[in-house]
Amino acid sequence: MTDQIADQPPSDRSFTRYQSLLVALLAFVQFTVILDFTIMSPLGAIIMPALEITTGQFGVAVSAYAFSAGISGILSAGFADRFDRKRLLLFFYVGFTLGTALCALAPNYHVLLLGRIVTGLFGGVIGSVVLAITTDLFSLQQRGRVMGFVQTAFAASQVLGIPAGLFLSNHWSWHVSFGAIIILSIAGMAAVMLLMKPVNAHLLLKQERTAFRHLIATVAQTRYTVAFLVTTLLATGGYMLMPFGSAYTVHNLGIDILHLPTIYLVSGLFSIVTGPLVGRASDAFGKFPTFAFGSAMSAVMVLIYTHLGQVSLTTVIVVNVLMFVGIFSRMIPSQALISAIPDPSQRGSFSAVSASLQQFSGGLGSVLAAAIIAENADGSLRHFDWLGYIVVATATVSLVGMYFVQKSVAHRAGRRFV
Repeated sequence: MTDQIADQPPSDRSFTRYQSLLVALLAFVQFTVILDFTIMSPLGAIIMPALEITTGQFGVAVSAYAFSAGISGILSAGFADRFDRKRLLLFFYVGFTLGTALCALAPNYHVLLLGRIVTGLFGGVIGSVVLAITTDLFSLQQRGRVMGFVQTAFAASQVLGIPAGLFLSNHWSWHVSFGAIIILSIAGMAAVMLLMKPVNAHLLLKQERTAFRHLIATVAQTRYTVAFLVTTLLATGGYMLMPFGSAYTVHNLGIDILHLPTIYLVSGLFSIVTGPLVGRASDAFGKFPTFAFGSAMSAVMVLIYTHLGQVSLTTVIVVNVLMFVGIFSRMIPSQALISAIPDPSQRGSFSAVSASLQQFSGGLGSVLAAAIIAENADGSLRHFDWLGYIVVATATVSLVGMYFVQKSVAHRAGRRFV
């Protein structure tokens, strides 16, 4: 049995009332998880002096989330298709919330590091469960729009979460920011329990007898190899630039730390509008052409961003907005396109392995960035431009890989582009 990727009738392209509710619910879940990760970057300028740690130690704290998430993804892959996806989502959501609680209570660097590890073990798998649910319940012709809305969680975390987190941190403590995420996560768990129906149709499909065999059967599928490679490369850029973004903005670009919320707010507002538009464009014009556009735009803007000197707040905002437009134009169509690769009986394990590879790649990217970056006596960062070159190189290779992913999916659909 394979995924139905042929054209759907027009009525199948619109969302039912329950599907619309589900999209909003999944977006909220993603919002809390993404906020927990993205908030580490802007809080870096506050956490490092508060805990008296170096940029290298902070990079380890960021990458600890990624490495633990990668391990968790591999360990959970064999079981990912053996349970109701709603129950699986709730299980990992509870663990994620407990890990965030450790971060909120952390009195020193070592407890914070432990909190990031626990949060990664559970939170890193949530995205793959959300993707499997999306693939199960929405046709390929709808997934661009679904991903567009779900990925606005990233933008919403900038518009609502990051400025609020910085405000709480600047006026009280960075611990309070993680406490707010706990409250949101509890609300998300309650909504999943009450509003989401069981997602268990995949349990009727034939499964391997053991979880280990199921994992091996997924990894051994040769037609998944290129998709796994592209997923791995796509994670590199974000993890390399994001952890040191706030420190670079404050110390290299000369922006006052009190203006950081403004930068995240404005770029996030634009991203909230851009996400759904990119999703619609990828469904209407093709997911690979949209991805190619995003790759070209993000490459140009990353090079500009990593070579900026002392500039005005307006310039920083404009560059950030355009860079995030490019990033979203890659992220949304790539997820929608790759979701068409696995068979229905292997969607959970495929998504878990993909998430694991993504996290490992991101963790390595963060460690590499920390090794490349050097801090001057005044707090400014050296060699940040080197990161830009690496990000552009991986983006170029991922574009070539995505072409072959698109070719495989389009061949099964009998179309030039999907």
